[in-house]
Amino acid sequence: MCSVIGYCGECADRAAFDRGFARTKSRGPDDTRLLAAGKGLFGFHRLSIMGLHPEGMQPFELDGCLAICNGELYGFEKTREELKEKGYTFQSDSDCEILLPLYFEYGTDMFAMLDAEFACVIYDARSDEYIAARDPIGIRPLYYGYDANGTVVFASEAKNLVGLTEKIMPFPPGHYYKQGEFIRYADPTKVDKVCTDDLGTACGKIREKLVAGVAKRLVSDAKVGFLLSGGLDSSLVCAIAAKESKEPIRTFAIGMTEDAIDLKYARQVAEFIGSDHTEVFMTPDEVISSLEDVIHLLGTWDITTIRASMGMYLVCKAIHENTDVRVLLTGEISDELFGYKYTDFAPSAEAFQKEAQKRIRELHMYDVLRADRCISVNSLEARVPFGDLDFVDYVMSLDPEMKMNKYNKGKYLLRHAFEGLGYLPDGILWREKAAFSDAVGHSMVDDLKEYAETQYTDEAFAEGCKKYGHARPFTKESLLYRDIFEKYYPGQAEMIADFWMPNKDWEGCNVDDPSARVLSNYGDSGK
Repeated sequence: MCSVIGYCGECADRAAFDRGFARTKSRGPDDTRLLAAGKGLFGFHRLSIMGLHPEGMQPFELDGCLAICNGELYGFEKTREELKEKGYTFQSDSDCEILLPLYFEYGTDMFAMLDAEFACVIYDARSDEYIAARDPIGIRPLYYGYDANGTVVFASEAKNLVGLTEKIMPFPPGHYYKQGEFIRYADPTKVDKVCTDDLGTACGKIREKLVAGVAKRLVSDAKVGFLLSGGLDSSLVCAIAAKESKEPIRTFAIGMTEDAIDLKYARQVAEFIGSDHTEVFMTPDEVISSLEDVIHLLGTWDITTIRASMGMYLVCKAIHENTDVRVLLTGEISDELFGYKYTDFAPSAEAFQKEAQKRIRELHMYDVLRADRCISVNSLEARVPFGDLDFVDYVMSLDPEMKMNKYNKGKYLLRHAFEGLGYLPDGILWREKAAFSDAVGHSMVDDLKEYAETQYTDEAFAEGCKKYGHARPFTKESLLYRDIFEKYYPGQAEMIADFWMPNKDWEGCNVDDPSARVLSNYGDSGK
């Protein structure tokens, strides 16, 4: 990961700017640079992943124009060769050095051409204007706000903008900003024509595209590792990577010392694929003592996101402190594409598809945010193969009737795509995954709930909830998270749309806790 900040005009409060920029040094601990960009300022904290030499340091400059980017541009080598044929020269092996030549050639049309996860800001000295953009899913973070003079400021995290702008909002994924407007250039949830591939063809393409998505994310000048929960999604990513790699891959799993559901399954996967496997254990005291730090680094009050972040943060902390791994592949985004426990209750294929579209559009505020922050705060980079644009476009285009759980097994298409090919043992391939926060140990969520109970009397809870209008807390746990959030991000709750919960409009989903554990169809998932 890296950290970018783009102040697009004269700085109203330089001290506040410097404080804000310094808050994300952990995203890029290798080097820091701050340059004038017209009347504004561009700042960059570097985590060296591609092009490890000093020449790869940003901002990149070309004919007086500047570009800063936190991203991975896949297949950039071919694009760079094409640009060389047009007369451009390059000083580094960094993928992001191609951005300014691309911009010179194609303008804002370039963003739709990128196979990438990225957040970038460009200063065009020729027209004295600023352009910013973010990848279609929002895998790389970007926020914006306006200072006291109305000047727009872009930054990797909300914490960069606290005290600098009055209102902080996430930059909409799949958009670019130009001349004061946000313009959509890509929407991976939009389906122009429903794909009518039969089951065998669909599963073949799912396998082919996911393998390609994993393979391209293995390319790195820094060491690569894998988060392995033992559930379907992360296990498939690891299994594919193991087949694509010449050396054993490095996998990492975490669980509570007492009742971690998935550690045993992660161990089975690691043994099957022959990975160099590390287990990390966490205690109730570590969970509670890390809670405030986790909410601060996340910049959210959402219950699901915070619960699921506890284990991810602690395992990434252990990886940072004890290994030379700098890049982590994870299994996020599969649930939103193929369905999860609560989508079994979808009343129709149309409802299933609409829910998938909504969830993919909002992911940048929830699971994708969790993966980015827990990993980047520990000076690591996250890569998400299920977020590969070609893969997402194809799965979203499939007839939703095919994706619904008509097979008495969730995510049937994904499972069937890898059946009988030696990627995973059947016991893992067909196992129902436990909810992420439950998988590290049911007791972790119970510990958090019990801790919240000790923080408020019933009267204090009732009064405390009244303080908040947007996404009002409804349990002592949710009030605790909101109070901590407000300590670090006062008045910025609207950065998150709502609680990440099952669709309450569907029969069977009107529950008072976000964990799939409370759904009637959870069954053997947590065993």
